[in-house]
Formats: sequence, structure tokens, C-alpha cells
Amino acid sequence: MGENNINSKDFLIGTLIGGFVGAAAALLFAPKSGTELRGNLNESATQLKDVAYEKGSGLKEKAYEKGSDLKNKATDSKDKFSQKTQELTKNVQDKWNERKNDETAAEEAAEELADAIEEAAEEAEEAEEKNK
Repeated sequence: MGENNINSKDFLIGTLIGGFVGAAAALLFAPKSGTELRGNLNESATQLKDVAYEKGSGLKEKAYEKGSDLKNKATDSKDKFSQKTQELTKNVQDKWNERKNDETAAEEAAEELADAIEEAAEEAEEAEEKNK
């Protein structure tokens, strides 16, 4: 894509230079008076300037369009990246919460088991004291 733009630019520059040289050569070798020759050179220069301005405006417009397209693609990519980042963050947070809930559930189960063992031990002590 970049090589094509360079070739288009080189072609445009070559065309303008070639047109100017050709017009100047034709005017210089044509049998005319000095005033008429200067008028023709001025007219040719004005025409070349207009052509260059039109081509330059076209290239400028294409550059703005490409820039706008690239900006839109960058914005889309940024939005997609942001969305994926948010999804990943949510997934990590969900996993963390699940793990935290699992740890809390394990702690609660351990506490319940400890309470049950303690109660069983107390009951065993009470039963032993009654048996004495």
C-alpha cells in the first residue's frame, strides 16, 4: 500500500515536471515575440499551478479519508480491547469471589467440625463423670 502511494506521488511529480518542461520547450521554440512568449509562459505556469492544486487537493482529501479510516479503526480496536479487558476483569473478579466464597465455606465447615468435636468431647467427659 505504501509503495503504491509513493509510485502515485512520483508519477504526479514526473507528470507535472514533464508537462512544464514540454510546455516551456514548445513556447521557447515557437516563433513568437518576447511579450507573447512571456504571456504564454505565464499562462502555462498558471495552468500547471491549477493542475498541481487540483491533484494536491485530491491527495489531501485521500489523506484525510485514510486518516479518518485509521482513526475509526483505532477507536474500534480500543473499544474492543476495553470490552475484552472489562470481561477479563469481571471473570477474574468472579473467580476471586468464588474462591473467597469457597474459602469462607471451608472455614465455616472447619468451625462447625471443631464445634462438633468440642461438643463430642464435652459429652464424652460428662458421660465419663457420670460413670465414675
